Amino acid sequence: MSANGKAPLVEISGLHKTYNEGLPNAEEVLHGIDLVIQPGEFTALIGPSGSGKSTLLNILGLLESASGGLYHLGGRDVTAFDDDERTLARHEVLGFIFQFHHLLPAFTAVENIMLPGLMGRSRGVLQSDLRERAMELLDAVGLHDAADKKPTELSGGMQQRVAIARALVRGPQMVLADEPTGNLDTHSSDTIFALLRQFNRNRGTGLLIVTHDPRLAARCDRIIELVDGRIASDKPNTPVVT
Repeated sequence: MSANGKAPLVEISGLHKTYNEGLPNAEEVLHGIDLVIQPGEFTALIGPSGSGKSTLLNILGLLESASGGLYHLGGRDVTAFDDDERTLARHEVLGFIFQFHHLLPAFTAVENIMLPGLMGRSRGVLQSDLRERAMELLDAVGLHDAADKKPTELSGGMQQRVAIARALVRGPQMVLADEPTGNLDTHSSDTIFALLRQFNRNRGTGLLIVTHDPRLAARCDRIIELVDGRIASDKPNTPVVT
């Protein structure tokens, strides 16, 4: 339990991940990770290529299973969840932003944002209500006039803003972002980061951002460094204002 009386959002202990387990080419990528993330934290996950950052993010996002250790998400032990239970837990708690925004080219911006809300338990939500929610998020990311445009009609920075809105449409407690500005120029990167910070401060959405950009990491409230599959440092940070 944290100082404010809230249970941790993420709590993992002794987490291991081995690929090709039991085979001659087995490779242990994560070595006994212990990590606690509180609701609303704005955290950077840094480290050299091959250090296990994306693997850890995928396990936290229930996209991969750990080979050993315990994982509690939102107070629930999700370690032994089956595929359906993992999908439901993702749907209820998490949002995702990736380096490659993965917008569906046949759908408009607003339709891409609505898609996660049409899945799982949200299937009972009225489409008109979901569209209204998607339009509110398009307003929030400054793209109201782009609602009916296809991804090919949008710049890379605009597409990533649509991806942010899509990640937030279900109101997740935490968004996992894997190099969300990795394909963007400096100006677009700053715009995307400012939007993420805005949602963190105004809506209490937690963020865990994998980044190679030291400028962005320096603007987060906490910096976790992963080296060779182990946490090398984990410390609070006074964000640099730029």
